[in-house]
Amino acid sequence: MLKIIDRYIIRKFLTTFFFMLGVIMILATVFDLADKLGEFIENDATLYEVVFEYYLNFILFYGNMFSSMIIFVSVIWFTAKMAQETEIIPIWNSGRKFSRFVRPYMIAATILMLISLVFNHFVIPRSNKVRLAFEERSYRHAISVQDYHAEFPGNQVVYFKSYSASNNLINNLVIEQWNYKGEIVSFIKAETAENAIGSDRWQLKNYYKRNVGYPRDQITEGAVMDTSFQFGIEEMATRDNIAQAMTYFELKKFIERERFKGSSMVSMYEVELYQRTSYPFATYILTIIGIAVASRKKRGGVGINIAIGLGIIFIYIFAMKVTTVAAINLGLSTLISVWIPNIIFGGVAWWLYQNAKR
Repeated sequence: MLKIIDRYIIRKFLTTFFFMLGVIMILATVFDLADKLGEFIENDATLYEVVFEYYLNFILFYGNMFSSMIIFVSVIWFTAKMAQETEIIPIWNSGRKFSRFVRPYMIAATILMLISLVFNHFVIPRSNKVRLAFEERSYRHAISVQDYHAEFPGNQVVYFKSYSASNNLINNLVIEQWNYKGEIVSFIKAETAENAIGSDRWQLKNYYKRNVGYPRDQITEGAVMDTSFQFGIEEMATRDNIAQAMTYFELKKFIERERFKGSSMVSMYEVELYQRTSYPFATYILTIIGIAVASRKKRGGVGINIAIGLGIIFIYIFAMKVTTVAAINLGLSTLISVWIPNIIFGGVAWWLYQNAKR
Protein backbone atom coordinates (compact mmCIF):
# COMPACT_ATOMS: atom_id res chain seq x y z
CA MET A 1 0.00 0.00 0.00
CA LEU A 2 1.49 3.32 -1.06
CA LYS A 3 1.62 6.07 1.55
CA ILE A 4 1.37 9.80 0.83
CA ILE A 5 5.17 10.16 0.90
CA ASP A 6 5.50 7.26 -1.57
CA ARG A 7 3.10 8.85 -4.04
CA TYR A 8 4.82 12.20 -3.58
CA ILE A 9 8.30 10.84 -4.35
CA ILE A 10 7.10 8.72 -7.28
CA ARG A 11 5.30 11.73 -8.76
CA LYS A 12 8.39 13.90 -8.27
CA PHE A 13 10.59 11.22 -9.83
CA LEU A 14 8.45 10.68 -12.93
CA THR A 15 7.57 14.33 -13.59
CA THR A 16 11.20 15.43 -13.21
CA PHE A 17 12.36 12.63 -15.51
CA PHE A 18 9.87 13.36 -18.29
CA PHE A 19 10.47 17.11 -18.00
CA MET A 20 14.24 16.68 -18.34
CA LEU A 21 13.78 14.14 -21.13
CA GLY A 22 11.59 16.59 -23.02
CA VAL A 23 14.02 19.49 -22.61
CA ILE A 24 17.06 17.43 -23.65
CA MET A 25 15.29 15.95 -26.68
CA ILE A 26 14.07 19.38 -27.83
CA LEU A 27 17.64 20.70 -27.65
CA ALA A 28 19.00 17.61 -29.44
CA THR A 29 16.37 17.98 -32.17
CA VAL A 30 17.15 21.67 -32.69
CA PHE A 31 20.91 21.05 -32.98
CA ASP A 32 20.39 18.06 -35.30
CA LEU A 33 17.99 20.02 -37.52
CA ALA A 34 20.46 22.91 -37.77
CA ASP A 35 23.14 20.45 -38.89
CA LYS A 36 21.04 18.53 -41.45
CA LEU A 37 18.51 21.07 -42.75
CA GLY A 38 20.54 21.78 -45.90
CA GLU A 39 20.69 18.08 -46.79
CA PHE A 40 16.95 17.64 -46.18
CA ILE A 41 16.19 20.50 -48.57
CA GLU A 42 18.72 19.26 -51.14
CA ASN A 43 17.13 15.79 -51.16
CA ASP A 44 13.53 17.13 -51.31
CA ALA A 45 12.46 15.64 -47.98
CA THR A 46 8.89 16.63 -47.17
CA LEU A 47 7.80 18.16 -43.85
CA TYR A 48 5.86 14.98 -43.03
CA GLU A 49 8.94 12.80 -43.63
CA VAL A 50 11.20 15.05 -41.55
CA VAL A 51 8.80 15.28 -38.61
CA PHE A 52 7.13 11.87 -38.48
CA GLU A 53 9.59 9.52 -40.18
CA TYR A 54 12.79 11.03 -38.85
CA TYR A 55 12.45 13.24 -35.75
CA LEU A 56 9.67 11.32 -34.05
CA ASN A 57 11.79 8.16 -34.26
CA PHE A 58 14.97 10.16 -33.51
CA ILE A 59 13.43 11.23 -30.19
CA LEU A 60 12.31 7.68 -29.38
CA PHE A 61 15.75 6.23 -30.13
CA TYR A 62 17.99 8.74 -28.36
CA GLY A 63 15.55 9.42 -25.54
CA ASN A 64 15.45 5.73 -24.71
CA MET A 65 19.20 5.29 -25.20
CA PHE A 66 20.05 7.95 -22.62
CA SER A 67 17.07 7.35 -20.34
CA SER A 68 19.13 5.80 -17.53
CA MET A 69 21.49 8.80 -17.55
CA ILE A 70 18.55 11.22 -17.51
CA ILE A 71 16.98 9.23 -14.67
CA PHE A 72 20.21 9.62 -12.70
CA VAL A 73 20.31 13.40 -13.16
CA SER A 74 16.58 13.62 -12.37
CA VAL A 75 17.02 11.70 -9.09
CA ILE A 76 19.93 13.92 -8.04
CA TRP A 77 18.05 17.09 -9.00
CA PHE A 78 14.77 16.56 -7.17
CA THR A 79 16.31 14.72 -4.21
CA ALA A 80 18.86 17.51 -3.69
CA LYS A 81 16.01 20.06 -3.91
CA MET A 82 14.10 18.11 -1.26
CA ALA A 83 17.21 18.03 0.94
CA GLN A 84 17.89 21.76 0.51
CA GLU A 85 14.28 22.59 1.36
CA THR A 86 14.50 20.33 4.44
CA GLU A 87 11.77 17.99 3.17
CA ILE A 88 13.90 14.94 3.94
CA ILE A 89 14.82 15.83 7.54
CA PRO A 90 11.30 15.10 8.88
CA ILE A 91 11.51 11.66 7.27
CA TRP A 92 14.73 10.90 9.16
CA ASN A 93 13.26 12.34 12.39
CA SER A 94 10.22 10.09 12.06
CA GLY A 95 12.49 7.09 12.58
CA ARG A 96 11.96 5.60 9.13
CA LYS A 97 14.69 3.32 7.83
CA PHE A 98 16.71 4.46 4.84
CA SER A 99 15.49 1.41 2.90
CA ARG A 100 11.90 2.61 3.46
CA PHE A 101 12.83 6.01 2.02
CA VAL A 102 14.38 4.32 -1.03
CA ARG A 103 11.33 2.15 -1.77
CA PRO A 104 9.28 4.69 -3.81
CA TYR A 105 12.38 5.53 -5.83
CA MET A 106 12.79 1.88 -6.76
CA ILE A 107 9.10 1.56 -7.68
CA ALA A 108 9.43 4.50 -10.09
CA ALA A 109 12.77 3.15 -11.37
CA THR A 110 11.14 -0.24 -12.04
CA ILE A 111 8.37 1.39 -14.08
CA LEU A 112 10.91 3.24 -16.23
CA MET A 113 13.20 0.20 -16.48
CA LEU A 114 10.40 -2.05 -17.78
CA ILE A 115 9.34 0.58 -20.32
CA SER A 116 12.93 0.92 -21.52
CA LEU A 117 13.41 -2.86 -21.69
CA VAL A 118 10.35 -3.37 -23.89
CA PHE A 119 11.23 -0.37 -26.03
CA ASN A 120 14.84 -1.56 -26.50
CA HIS A 121 13.94 -5.04 -27.69
CA PHE A 122 10.71 -4.51 -29.64
CA VAL A 123 9.52 -0.91 -30.13
CA ILE A 124 12.71 1.02 -30.95
CA PRO A 125 13.93 -1.46 -33.62
CA ARG A 126 10.69 -1.00 -35.57
CA SER A 127 10.87 2.78 -35.31
CA ASN A 128 14.55 2.62 -36.32
CA LYS A 129 13.59 0.90 -39.58
CA VAL A 130 11.64 4.00 -40.55
CA ARG A 131 14.34 6.41 -39.32
CA LEU A 132 17.23 4.61 -41.00
CA ALA A 133 15.29 4.31 -44.28
CA PHE A 134 14.78 8.07 -44.19
CA GLU A 135 18.49 8.62 -43.49
CA GLU A 136 19.44 6.49 -46.51
CA ARG A 137 17.20 8.58 -48.77
CA SER A 138 18.01 11.98 -47.36
CA TYR A 139 21.63 12.43 -46.36
CA ARG A 140 23.79 9.31 -46.09
CA HIS A 141 26.37 8.49 -48.73
CA ALA A 142 25.67 5.38 -50.81
CA ILE A 143 26.99 2.12 -49.34
CA SER A 144 30.07 0.66 -50.98
CA VAL A 145 31.91 -2.60 -50.24
CA GLN A 146 35.36 -3.75 -51.33
CA ASP A 147 36.85 -7.27 -51.47
CA TYR A 148 33.95 -9.14 -49.89
CA HIS A 149 34.29 -12.78 -48.81
CA ALA A 150 31.84 -14.91 -46.81
CA GLU A 151 30.47 -18.43 -46.46
CA PHE A 152 26.69 -18.85 -46.51
CA PRO A 153 24.60 -21.79 -45.26
CA GLY A 154 24.66 -24.75 -47.63
CA ASN A 155 28.46 -24.61 -48.15
CA GLN A 156 28.23 -21.68 -50.55
CA VAL A 157 31.23 -19.36 -50.66
CA VAL A 158 30.82 -15.87 -52.13
CA TYR A 159 33.47 -13.40 -53.27
CA PHE A 160 33.26 -10.11 -55.09
CA LYS A 161 35.65 -7.28 -55.88
CA SER A 162 33.39 -4.28 -55.23
CA TYR A 163 29.81 -3.10 -54.80
CA SER A 164 28.21 0.34 -54.93
CA ALA A 165 24.63 1.01 -53.82
CA SER A 166 24.44 4.03 -56.12
CA ASN A 167 24.05 1.73 -59.15
CA ASN A 168 23.31 -1.52 -57.26
CA LEU A 169 26.03 -3.40 -59.14
CA ILE A 170 28.54 -6.00 -57.98
CA ASN A 171 31.78 -6.29 -59.93
CA ASN A 172 33.64 -9.59 -60.38
CA LEU A 173 31.28 -11.91 -58.52
CA VAL A 174 32.44 -15.47 -57.77
CA ILE A 175 30.23 -18.14 -56.17
CA GLU A 176 31.57 -21.56 -55.23
CA GLN A 177 29.36 -24.46 -54.19
CA TRP A 178 31.04 -27.15 -52.06
CA ASN A 179 29.74 -30.48 -50.81
CA TYR A 180 30.13 -31.84 -47.30
CA LYS A 181 33.21 -33.80 -48.32
CA GLY A 182 35.08 -30.57 -49.03
CA GLU A 183 34.85 -30.98 -52.82
CA ILE A 184 33.82 -28.18 -55.14
CA VAL A 185 30.56 -28.92 -56.99
CA SER A 186 30.01 -25.81 -59.06
CA PHE A 187 31.64 -22.50 -59.85
CA ILE A 188 30.03 -19.30 -61.16
CA LYS A 189 31.85 -16.15 -62.18
CA ALA A 190 30.21 -12.97 -63.49
CA GLU A 191 31.66 -9.66 -64.62
CA THR A 192 28.73 -7.83 -63.03
CA ALA A 193 25.74 -8.91 -60.95
CA GLU A 194 22.58 -7.14 -59.83
CA ASN A 195 20.13 -8.20 -57.13
CA ALA A 196 16.46 -7.22 -57.09
CA ILE A 197 16.34 -5.47 -53.71
CA GLY A 198 14.44 -7.41 -51.06
CA SER A 199 14.41 -10.67 -53.03
CA ASP A 200 16.69 -13.61 -53.92
CA ARG A 201 16.53 -12.88 -57.66
CA TRP A 202 19.80 -12.03 -59.43
CA GLN A 203 20.88 -11.08 -62.93
CA LEU A 204 24.41 -12.04 -63.96
CA LYS A 205 26.13 -10.49 -66.96
CA ASN A 206 29.07 -11.93 -68.91
CA TYR A 207 28.98 -15.05 -66.81
CA TYR A 208 30.90 -18.32 -66.75
CA LYS A 209 29.43 -21.39 -65.02
CA ARG A 210 31.13 -24.71 -64.43
CA ASN A 211 29.47 -27.79 -62.94
CA VAL A 212 32.08 -30.27 -61.79
CA GLY A 213 31.32 -33.87 -62.72
CA TYR A 214 32.83 -37.14 -63.87
CA PRO A 215 34.08 -37.91 -66.46
CA ARG A 216 33.81 -34.33 -67.74
CA ASP A 217 32.68 -30.96 -66.43
CA GLN A 218 29.73 -29.04 -67.82
CA ILE A 219 30.62 -25.48 -68.80
CA THR A 220 28.17 -22.71 -69.70
CA GLU A 221 28.94 -19.15 -70.80
CA GLY A 222 26.68 -16.29 -71.82
CA ALA A 223 25.88 -12.60 -71.80
CA VAL A 224 22.95 -12.61 -69.33
CA MET A 225 21.58 -15.16 -66.86
CA ASP A 226 18.63 -14.71 -64.51
CA THR A 227 18.90 -16.89 -61.44
CA SER A 228 18.30 -16.95 -57.69
CA PHE A 229 20.53 -17.49 -54.66
CA GLN A 230 19.75 -18.00 -50.98
CA PHE A 231 21.01 -14.54 -50.10
CA GLY A 232 20.40 -10.92 -51.10
CA ILE A 233 22.67 -7.91 -51.40
CA GLU A 234 21.29 -6.52 -48.11
CA GLU A 235 23.17 -9.32 -46.30
CA MET A 236 26.48 -8.37 -47.88
CA ALA A 237 26.30 -4.57 -48.07
CA THR A 238 25.18 -3.29 -44.69
CA ARG A 239 25.94 -0.39 -42.41
CA ASP A 240 27.21 -0.90 -38.87
CA ASN A 241 23.85 0.25 -37.49
CA ILE A 242 21.80 -2.46 -39.23
CA ALA A 243 21.29 -4.23 -35.89
CA GLN A 244 19.46 -1.19 -34.53
CA ALA A 245 16.52 -2.00 -36.82
CA MET A 246 16.10 -5.60 -35.60
CA THR A 247 13.91 -6.82 -32.77
CA TYR A 248 15.29 -9.24 -30.18
CA PHE A 249 14.40 -12.41 -32.10
CA GLU A 250 15.45 -10.98 -35.48
CA LEU A 251 18.81 -9.93 -34.07
CA LYS A 252 19.43 -13.33 -32.45
CA LYS A 253 18.78 -15.05 -35.77
CA PHE A 254 20.91 -12.51 -37.64
CA ILE A 255 23.86 -13.01 -35.26
CA GLU A 256 23.77 -16.78 -35.77
CA ARG A 257 23.83 -16.36 -39.55
CA GLU A 258 26.67 -13.83 -39.37
CA ARG A 259 28.64 -16.14 -37.09
CA PHE A 260 28.25 -18.99 -39.59
CA LYS A 261 29.50 -16.68 -42.34
CA GLY A 262 32.57 -15.80 -40.28
CA SER A 263 31.66 -12.13 -40.13
CA SER A 264 34.03 -9.87 -38.20
CA MET A 265 31.01 -7.83 -37.06
CA VAL A 266 29.53 -10.52 -34.79
CA SER A 267 31.00 -8.96 -31.63
CA MET A 268 29.49 -5.59 -32.47
CA TYR A 269 26.06 -7.13 -33.03
CA GLU A 270 26.29 -9.07 -29.75
CA VAL A 271 27.20 -5.88 -27.89
CA GLU A 272 24.09 -4.24 -29.35
CA LEU A 273 21.94 -7.18 -28.22
CA TYR A 274 23.27 -7.33 -24.65
CA GLN A 275 23.28 -3.55 -24.14
CA ARG A 276 19.54 -3.52 -24.75
CA THR A 277 19.20 -5.33 -21.42
CA SER A 278 22.15 -3.94 -19.45
CA TYR A 279 21.26 -0.26 -20.04
CA PRO A 280 17.75 -0.49 -18.52
CA PHE A 281 19.08 -2.38 -15.49
CA ALA A 282 21.58 0.42 -14.91
CA THR A 283 18.53 2.45 -13.87
CA TYR A 284 18.52 0.72 -10.46
CA ILE A 285 22.21 1.30 -9.87
CA LEU A 286 22.18 4.95 -10.91
CA THR A 287 19.02 5.61 -8.88
CA ILE A 288 20.63 4.29 -5.68
CA ILE A 289 23.81 6.29 -6.34
CA GLY A 290 21.72 9.39 -7.00
CA ILE A 291 19.79 9.01 -3.73
CA ALA A 292 22.97 8.43 -1.72
CA VAL A 293 24.72 11.44 -3.26
CA ALA A 294 21.83 13.92 -3.05
CA SER A 295 19.86 12.98 0.08
CA ARG A 296 22.13 14.94 2.43
CA LYS A 297 22.03 18.74 2.54
CA LYS A 298 25.32 20.24 1.33
CA ARG A 299 26.82 23.70 1.64
CA GLY A 300 27.21 24.05 -2.10
CA GLY A 301 23.49 23.56 -2.61
CA VAL A 302 21.99 21.66 -5.55
CA GLY A 303 24.88 22.65 -7.83
CA ILE A 304 27.45 20.53 -6.01
CA ASN A 305 25.16 17.48 -6.26
CA ILE A 306 24.67 18.02 -9.99
CA ALA A 307 28.45 18.38 -10.46
CA ILE A 308 29.07 15.10 -8.60
CA GLY A 309 26.35 13.39 -10.64
CA LEU A 310 27.76 14.57 -13.96
CA GLY A 311 31.21 13.35 -12.91
CA ILE A 312 29.81 9.89 -12.15
CA ILE A 313 27.98 9.83 -15.51
CA PHE A 314 31.16 10.67 -17.43
CA ILE A 315 33.06 7.90 -15.63
CA TYR A 316 30.22 5.43 -16.32
CA ILE A 317 30.10 6.33 -20.04
CA PHE A 318 33.90 6.06 -20.25
CA ALA A 319 33.77 2.59 -18.64
CA MET A 320 31.10 1.48 -21.13
CA LYS A 321 33.18 2.67 -24.09
CA VAL A 322 36.36 1.00 -22.83
CA THR A 323 34.69 -2.38 -22.27
CA THR A 324 32.85 -2.17 -25.61
CA VAL A 325 36.11 -1.52 -27.47
CA ALA A 326 37.73 -4.41 -25.58
CA ALA A 327 34.93 -6.75 -26.67
CA ILE A 328 34.99 -5.71 -30.34
CA ASN A 329 38.75 -5.38 -30.85
CA LEU A 330 40.44 -7.48 -28.14
CA GLY A 331 38.21 -10.55 -27.97
CA LEU A 332 36.79 -9.97 -24.48
CA SER A 333 33.48 -11.77 -23.95
CA THR A 334 30.76 -9.44 -25.18
CA LEU A 335 28.32 -10.47 -22.44
CA ILE A 336 30.88 -9.83 -19.70
CA SER A 337 32.12 -6.58 -21.22
CA VAL A 338 28.61 -5.12 -21.44
CA TRP A 339 27.85 -5.92 -17.78
CA ILE A 340 31.23 -4.91 -16.28
CA PRO A 341 30.25 -1.21 -15.83
CA ASN A 342 27.03 -2.26 -14.10
CA ILE A 343 28.93 -4.66 -11.82
CA ILE A 344 31.54 -2.02 -10.89
CA PHE A 345 29.01 0.73 -10.32
CA GLY A 346 26.74 -1.74 -8.56
CA GLY A 347 29.52 -2.15 -5.99
CA VAL A 348 29.85 1.64 -5.75
CA ALA A 349 26.07 1.93 -5.29
CA TRP A 350 26.11 -0.66 -2.50
CA TRP A 351 28.96 1.13 -0.67
CA LEU A 352 27.22 4.51 -0.94
CA TYR A 353 23.93 2.97 0.17
CA GLN A 354 25.52 1.46 3.28
CA ASN A 355 27.17 4.77 4.18
CA ALA A 356 24.01 6.75 3.48
CA LYS A 357 22.10 4.58 5.97
CA ARG A 358 24.48 5.71 8.70
